[in-house]
Amino acid sequence: MSSNAPTTAEVRPFPNAKVAPATEAPEIPVQPVVAPPPAADAPAKKKRSARSFLLPIIGLALLGGGAWYGYDYWTTGRFMITTDDAYVQADMAFVSPKISGYVDQVKVSENQVVKAGDPLLTIDDGDYKIAVGQAEAQIATLSKTLDRIDAQTKAAQASLQQAQAQKVADQAAADNAARAQQRAAQLVKTHVGTQAQLDDAQTALDQANAALVGADAQIAAAQANIGVLEAQRAESASTLASLQLSHDKAARDLSFTVLKAPYDGIVGNRSVEQGDLVSPGQKLAVVVPMDKLYIVANFKETQLARLVPGEKVNISVDAIDGKPIQGTVSSLAPASGAVFSLLPPENATGNFTKVVQRIPVRIDVPADALKTGKLRAGLSVVVAVDSRTAPSTTSN
Repeated sequence: MSSNAPTTAEVRPFPNAKVAPATEAPEIPVQPVVAPPPAADAPAKKKRSARSFLLPIIGLALLGGGAWYGYDYWTTGRFMITTDDAYVQADMAFVSPKISGYVDQVKVSENQVVKAGDPLLTIDDGDYKIAVGQAEAQIATLSKTLDRIDAQTKAAQASLQQAQAQKVADQAAADNAARAQQRAAQLVKTHVGTQAQLDDAQTALDQANAALVGADAQIAAAQANIGVLEAQRAESASTLASLQLSHDKAARDLSFTVLKAPYDGIVGNRSVEQGDLVSPGQKLAVVVPMDKLYIVANFKETQLARLVPGEKVNISVDAIDGKPIQGTVSSLAPASGAVFSLLPPENATGNFTKVVQRIPVRIDVPADALKTGKLRAGLSVVVAVDSRTAPSTTSN
């Protein structure tokens, strides 16, 4: 073998290496065979069938409800004027004393039913009884004074009559004395009578004239005395009238020591106890007339066009299980609630935002509903006025 002959290196396999046979084809992965799922089409079919059954029913229900709503609106709803801004009201009487004093007795309890004239409480009347007694004593004293003046007046009138009668007698004596004096003077002139006779006749005439003047003075004195007595009586009568007024006031104040119920109702909000010092005008309790309750509903100004007194009202009250009550529109307020508020709105300045106003409407409640005793002042109600029942419409 020649030394220039190529040498071949010995090829050794890589350790742990697998040598594929020369004729082996590459191996292709085979997908596993998946078994068909169990039959699930049956529930789906059931769901689809139930859905297809319910949808028409729901549609029919909605259609029926809409039809019923439309029918109800067309036949009734469009004529109803409704608001839930409505409350039960009452013309309540606030029990307040007209005099001051300490409370002697409280005769009623909270929520007690009372009748008109029932005593609610009493105020200590000791001082007021004393005032009445003093006035009566003064009246009695002055009445006796008037009786004395009347007696003196009668005596003065008798004296006047006596003086007038005496004047008549004195006048007659004076006339007789004058005639006697004239005769005596005539006799003296004819020298038949004496001067002494004439002097005696003149003296008698002077005495008669003096007696006549005295009678006039007695008459004037009697008349003056009567005038004084009449003035005293007028003054005493005026004083007696003043004392009578004082007595009447004292008796009136004494009657005010008993506070009575002004009408039938229920006592509420009692805020007085025995021994309290009360003053005039202080609110001690409230009497609510349960048979005179009414409803005030605040309707929007946009609802007033069809609101007239006399229309029938359907009233729903939660306190009586929503049982409908039929009332009647009594009257509409002359102004909105904002006008009667403590601080009415002033829209003449600044930016203006229109706010829908509400008008109070008074609604009368039927007597049978009031007799149930379940209505209370302040309860909220829902009212619906039926505009078809307006008097102007029904009369035609």
